[in-house]
Amino acid sequence: MRATSIGHAGILVDTLDGSIACDPWFLPQFFGSWFVFPRNDQLSPELMHRICNPDYLYISHIHADHLDEEWLVANMNKDTKVLIPGYPTRELERIMRRLGFRNIIRTVDREEMQLGPNLRITIHCEISITDGPGGDSALVITDGTGRLLNQNDCRTSQVETLAQHGEVDLHWIQYSGAIWYPMVYEETPERMRELVDAKVDSQFTRAMRYVDAIDARAVVPSAGPPAFLDPDLWFANVITGDELSIFPDQRSFMSRLADAGRTGILAIPGTEIEFDSAGEMKIMHPMPQADVDAIFANKEAYLREYQADWTPWLEQMRSTWHPATPTLLATLKAWWEPLMAMAPTLCDAVGDVCVLHAGQPGTPDCVSVVIDFPNRQVREWVGEAHSFRFTIQRELVETVVAQRANDWSNALFLSCRFTAWRAGSFNEYLYNFFKSLSVERMRRAEAEAVRKHDPDRGVLAREEFELDGWIIERTCPHRQADLKVFGEIDGDEFVCTLHGWRFDLATGACRNAADHQLRVRRADS
Repeated sequence: MRATSIGHAGILVDTLDGSIACDPWFLPQFFGSWFVFPRNDQLSPELMHRICNPDYLYISHIHADHLDEEWLVANMNKDTKVLIPGYPTRELERIMRRLGFRNIIRTVDREEMQLGPNLRITIHCEISITDGPGGDSALVITDGTGRLLNQNDCRTSQVETLAQHGEVDLHWIQYSGAIWYPMVYEETPERMRELVDAKVDSQFTRAMRYVDAIDARAVVPSAGPPAFLDPDLWFANVITGDELSIFPDQRSFMSRLADAGRTGILAIPGTEIEFDSAGEMKIMHPMPQADVDAIFANKEAYLREYQADWTPWLEQMRSTWHPATPTLLATLKAWWEPLMAMAPTLCDAVGDVCVLHAGQPGTPDCVSVVIDFPNRQVREWVGEAHSFRFTIQRELVETVVAQRANDWSNALFLSCRFTAWRAGSFNEYLYNFFKSLSVERMRRAEAEAVRKHDPDRGVLAREEFELDGWIIERTCPHRQADLKVFGEIDGDEFVCTLHGWRFDLATGACRNAADHQLRVRRADS
């Protein structure tokens, strides 16, 4: 087996029975904030041809540094077979079909699939409402010569399921930041230092837990950090190590691996790692080792050259941001109030007022919007007290509104092009709201909020509902998810899509665990 780094979380895996391109990301994302680091815009034509024409394409999840829609449309062979994780909704599948891909292979969460005489893959899904209707996923690839675990961003809560496939040769894992917190928050430098250090340490600690649990022969730090080439965001690059940023590069985690006695491999775009079941592992970089070392030893010079090459693109990209409209407040009100009305539990869990400044307060173009969760209202802010605040450039707000972006975390917040303030502790439900700006997403977010606030489900647990000729109990025997929202029929199975539990329609027997039984019968029986 051979694994070639494409950059960030991207890998091209060559096996005995074909190749799998994983998360190819090339174009800057999140309003031009994130660039691939080290850069992957100078790969050889031969490698680019192989990346664009794989046998299989795996997209782990729908964040733009993994799902590069524009690049896929322009470059990827549309006959490629697409491996779709077994997510709760078909959102990723719908996106891939919209991009022109026709050969879709739907997988089942944690169920091994045979793709060839030697090639087997398993996709593990981590289903989290905080990540929208899907979440993240990890891919295990086995071909008889070796086993690769591509964990990318997947923070699985059941790591033992990743380890059950057998010895792992190569473990690719995220270790660096992939969030806007805490850098965008209004804090003193001293407090920000504390928050940044704590966040970086927690990132490394979490990654090392996975490393220890998987116990692979070698670990490849991947899926971060990005490079920030826009002058407004240059501060987020970690160059000397003193920056107030949660984006340390590979060297830092390589040191953590070495201290723990683990074998780490520093891969740059184009690095090939060949390995086999006999224990042989060969690493080939696309440039001399001295040039690889220089990327990190002379990081500021490397980034400045990278920045100069992309400055014209950044300038053009800024010109595409949507200008101010006179109807911004009215548009948000018409869009969000119906969503708030259908999510009373989520709104009550937020429990306070959030102010969104579209523009700098005090400037003529600023529109200050109140999102009043207790009263389910969107209106102009007139100075009332609030517990949450966002200040975002007007053009950026106008752009995601014009796009009707249903996940502002992916479309806007990951850009780090905003500031935030909160009176108290982190409120997951506030961000769940901004990740659920469609009827489909909000329905699921509300159902999950109800489940968390009333895990026994009360009267609902005794209810039943009808679906496609079957009478089914209303709540899942696993964790009491509302099956009227999270349930679907898949062939001869009923699936709870919140956590992927599957039940035999004929008997109600659970195929994930023997101690769960679903009440189900035919409607005409």
